[in-house]
Amino acid sequence: MPNVMRRTCWMASLALLWGSTVWAQAPSWPNKPVKFVNSFPPGGPSDILARAVGDVLQKQFNQPFVVDNKPGAAGNVGADWVAKSAPDGHTLLWGIDTTHTINPHIYKVMPFKDADLKPLVVISSSGLLLGVHPGTGIKTVKEFMQAARERSLNFSSGGNGSPGHLWVNMANVSAATRLVHIPYRGNSPAVMAVVSGEVQGGTLATPGMLPQVKGGKINALAVTSQKRSRLAPEVPTVTEAGFKDLESEVLYVVMAPGSTPEPLMQTMAKAITDALARPELQTRLNDLDMAYEGLSGSAAVARLSKLSDNYGRVIRATGMKVD
Repeated sequence: MPNVMRRTCWMASLALLWGSTVWAQAPSWPNKPVKFVNSFPPGGPSDILARAVGDVLQKQFNQPFVVDNKPGAAGNVGADWVAKSAPDGHTLLWGIDTTHTINPHIYKVMPFKDADLKPLVVISSSGLLLGVHPGTGIKTVKEFMQAARERSLNFSSGGNGSPGHLWVNMANVSAATRLVHIPYRGNSPAVMAVVSGEVQGGTLATPGMLPQVKGGKINALAVTSQKRSRLAPEVPTVTEAGFKDLESEVLYVVMAPGSTPEPLMQTMAKAITDALARPELQTRLNDLDMAYEGLSGSAAVARLSKLSDNYGRVIRATGMKVD
């Protein structure tokens, strides 16, 4: 055998042996408790979803999966915590797209760079529900538009930079309404503000609104998704009501520190998507009015990038800012 061929074969064998050794020495995941940092208060959709997935993974891997709620600054507090965590797969961010699609456009200074976090899985998408306090006397989108153009209406949201905050600005520009944004610390207190009459209405996550709708404490007017909600099929979409420009959605996302190795990213993404494929978690997604997406890798990056571009145009057009 010629020397060149011997040398090539020898180097290839060494590369194969080295690769096998590195793989054998690579730490398994998880090898200690995993922390799911939820960037919003307990009780919201992302919190419920994180706990449900964590329960499945805990049984599968025999390691604790703990949800740690770190709300604040429209998700930036929790996101920054994860961005500065060790890239070993044991601290992951559970939240919504806004830390990457809205916040960079409305905060003068972000505590982390876009590259400090990268999407592990885009789990699902969901619309919002437009609802008002019964005391307003408003029962249809047409009546709402008329009232919101004639006088100021206070509208709650889950916080500055939240999907509800964005929707208020969209309505004020595209529909000439006079909505006043009132931020709260999460979806649950924002819903209760509508129930109590502290605000006249809100555009918030559907699952948190529906129990109050069924109890007669909130009048449901429309959903912001392209299709009607499976949980409330009797409620029209904003497009059906004649306001397609008011369509909006929320992406539920899991993120990891930006320098997390790609092989580990793939391992974790597979574990999470496999868990979500289980019938009990698909049922949970339906109960939360979420459409499963299960995007990872470049597909997840592209999904968030496109949404960020769209929201950036809206924010520049509306002059939306942190209240």
